[in-house]
Amino acid sequence: MSKPPKRPRRRSEGRSRSASRLAVVQALYQMELADQDSETALREFIDHRFGSDMDDAPYAEADEKYFAELVRGVVEQQREIDGALAHYVVKEWPLDRIDATMRAIMRAAAFEIIARPAVPTRVILSEYLNVATAFFEDGDETAFLSGVLNRMARERRPEEHGLGPEP
Repeated sequence: MSKPPKRPRRRSEGRSRSASRLAVVQALYQMELADQDSETALREFIDHRFGSDMDDAPYAEADEKYFAELVRGVVEQQREIDGALAHYVVKEWPLDRIDATMRAIMRAAAFEIIARPAVPTRVILSEYLNVATAFFEDGDETAFLSGVLNRMARERRPEEHGLGPEP
């Protein structure tokens, strides 16, 4: 009896979006440090990084459309995002004093909290905390990120946290 033919594996949307989120953070970081515009960064990632090897390991397959939507969204709404984030960080650590990588993570996560209501906040927080662990070994940075994003999520989406609308 012969075995049925193997079906090609489908790309997991979750893994693809995880890779997209990591790439968004890298692109935002690159844009800030190189003073690069979003379209240039998008082209570089899509044309040269996705599907290639980085440090002898394949670059994870990302959802290019999702990646582009997130990068463009963060750039288009950066003023609103930065204003929102300033509300959740302590006055002694304004956004411009925070590490550029952490700032990129915070901006991407904040954009999803603000502009992607179909994505549950628990998914957003989990994804970006995972991204943070790729860049920061010390638990202090991830604890800081978790505190900021949790406060933002509770205030911006109280219904997801059983808080309901304010009377």
